[in-house]
Amino acid sequence: MKKIAICIDFDGTCVSHEFPNVGENIGAVEVLRELINAGHHLILFTMRSNSSKRKYLDEALDWFNDNEIELYGIQSNPTQHAWTSSPKAYGQIYIDDAALGCPLKHDENISLRPFVDWDKVREILKFNEVL
Repeated sequence: MKKIAICIDFDGTCVSHEFPNVGENIGAVEVLRELINAGHHLILFTMRSNSSKRKYLDEALDWFNDNEIELYGIQSNPTQHAWTSSPKAYGQIYIDDAALGCPLKHDENISLRPFVDWDKVREILKFNEVL
């Protein structure tokens, strides 16, 4: 299996939608760890940023650290600067609740907005031999 870079959104993807706060667990941790254990690289690709009022990006990074999920890159792929000046993070797969075709789950006990269905994402990753 080829090792790939996977860009991961945060709100609605790793956690439920609760911005500006960090949302609830929606099942991402186990699958993200499986991806890392398979040798893949995770790149956080989020709209969150730090401001003088609040460190929104740092709060997301704390979530990854607290869940012992190693990030290869934050907002960019560390290797892409050798071959492009594009600001878009390069990855072979993008997992984002706003992406067309990304499987979503609706559970009003967790969030009023839909969020990524990680059980279905795992199935897709296995079908495509990523996991």
